[in-house]
Amino acid sequence: MLALDPMLFGLDLTVVIIMLVKVLVAFVLVLLSAMAMVWFERKIVSDMQNRIGPNIAGPFGVLQALADGIKLFFKEGLMPEKADPLVYRLAPFLSLVPAFVSFTVIPLAGDFSQRGSDGRVTIAGKETLVQVADPHVGILLVLAMSSIAVYGVMLAGWSSGSKYPLLGSVRATAQMVSYEAALGLSVLAVLLRSGSLSTNAIVTGQTGYQWNLWMTGLVPFVIFMIAVTAELNRPPFDLVEAEQELVGGFHTEYSSIGFALFFLAEFFNVVTMSAVMVTLFFGGPSGPSFGITGWIADYILPVVWFMAKLLVFLFVFVWFRASLPRFRYDTLMDLGWKLLIPLALAWFMILAVIEVTNDQGWSYAWVAPITLGVLGLVAGLLVKSIRTAAARRDAEEVSV
Repeated sequence: MLALDPMLFGLDLTVVIIMLVKVLVAFVLVLLSAMAMVWFERKIVSDMQNRIGPNIAGPFGVLQALADGIKLFFKEGLMPEKADPLVYRLAPFLSLVPAFVSFTVIPLAGDFSQRGSDGRVTIAGKETLVQVADPHVGILLVLAMSSIAVYGVMLAGWSSGSKYPLLGSVRATAQMVSYEAALGLSVLAVLLRSGSLSTNAIVTGQTGYQWNLWMTGLVPFVIFMIAVTAELNRPPFDLVEAEQELVGGFHTEYSSIGFALFFLAEFFNVVTMSAVMVTLFFGGPSGPSFGITGWIADYILPVVWFMAKLLVFLFVFVWFRASLPRFRYDTLMDLGWKLLIPLALAWFMILAVIEVTNDQGWSYAWVAPITLGVLGLVAGLLVKSIRTAAARRDAEEVSV
């Protein structure tokens, strides 16, 4: 009999198999989570609006997402006359793939019970992390993928050859540019404390309930939450798909599989960014072990804690959808440029001053007044410039 070579192209075959299994498990997990999110959102919104919601396909309607997917799969695919065929077909995948790539760097389980523990577990005699990959620039990869995702929306609107999808894609691009800066500045507050771009290292630094939520102050988390909601085009920032203005937005001309991929990509992104928030601000899969040790503490409890935290954020997104009215477009831009970006930058400067003061042993008695004075002066100049621009715009409207 032929012996199975434990080495494959210079790589340990066991390690390769573990990696392939992790990729498969991560893909299945995020796919099932997205499908469950479809049912979860419909059911919660219907309860908040005093309706029944999905209740036919499967028990309590849990198979409604699967039924919708089968229906869309058998529908006829449409190709607008003026569409660019290649880009038109490629755009849905450009929206779907970045969400999964971002999910691959999220720690899902592991032993994070002690300070400095990196969450490694032993599988088939090999130490590994319960995440697909842990690159040194993990959080930069997440930010890059969130920026790339808008290319799918932009190309979908442009390639459709129709004005309403094009307007929706232009809105998506402007909205992403407006909120990407605030999103990045809020992440910088976390990186300043953790000292690493690795998502695993960020979770490791939050053991013992020293979550970044309160170690960096609530401001970065609130800014990140608002910016992520805008980046995902979720209510109340869903002007990209405003039905009353743009029919259906960037995917107006899509049907069948193309529309299903965009629909799935939206919920992929919601699950992924919720997982990112859990990782950055809420300690990832870390949580109390209640004195339990062994494989339950390494595999089961961390997953339970991670899913519980994730479910809270998913509910918040649904809550936003059911309770908040859609922003006007100029209000959306004002919120991003005039409030979130200056606030995120000011808070980051305060945290940086605190870190430098602690490292150098300086006295807060003279550092704090100088810092607050500089920030107050900058804020005053900013408010004055905004009011001057608004007055000039009002005068021009009156003259016209």
